Amino acid sequence: MIHSLQKELAPPVVPKPAEAPLHYGAGAGRAASQKPVRSNAVRLGHTKRIKNREKDWYAGLEMSKRILLVTGDAGEGYEALYAYHRFQEEGMTPVLAAPSKRRLHLVMHDFEPGWDTYVERPGYCLEADIAFDQVNPADYDGVLILGGRAPEFLRHNQKLIEIVGQLHEAGKWVMAICHGIQVLIAAGVVRNRCVTCYENVRHEVELAGGSYIRAQAHRDGNLITAQTWQSHPEFYRLVMSCLRS
Repeated sequence: MIHSLQKELAPPVVPKPAEAPLHYGAGAGRAASQKPVRSNAVRLGHTKRIKNREKDWYAGLEMSKRILLVTGDAGEGYEALYAYHRFQEEGMTPVLAAPSKRRLHLVMHDFEPGWDTYVERPGYCLEADIAFDQVNPADYDGVLILGGRAPEFLRHNQKLIEIVGQLHEAGKWVMAICHGIQVLIAAGVVRNRCVTCYENVRHEVELAGGSYIRAQAHRDGNLITAQTWQSHPEFYRLVMSCLRS
């Protein structure tokens, strides 16, 4: 009877909880300093995967596309800097070309209420990587003519016109944004093609035998064009899709 009473009064036996799973970081199952031990085989396999990824990454850099960016003094600063960084972000190599290899004085074109056209303000400065006379078109996968006021005088540079013409004839990507279309017009590559550009340049497109489309960005064959820097999302989505193809 006493034995039965002791059995009834004894505390219940609580089963030992299962060992908590291992996590890295303090307060998770074990202290942060107590990390699970990996076997040599696991360590070697992990190291091999890392090395393979590094090898693939460096191989990708060697095969990265080279894009010639064209601007000059009074080029649109936001378009130039955005293009330069956007191509770098994709692992490509942008090369900024200008009439001479020097520090360029860029501008900012903006839109103000009450104005019938854009206003111009001083912008960033940017170093040109190469002069037009040093450019070998065969070294590039495409060219992008940036906007701003620079295309007004760049379109009269015979060396630049030859560069654009050679890339176009080779089937490389020929791109322009905003007033950059003026250079493509001078190079004679918009005839019988459908393009977009800053809306107040559309008559130059039509006089050159091209068709103007009211779209933020448009592709016709190897030509990719955009209206203004406000078209960046649509334009670079299209550009990167074409360059990856």
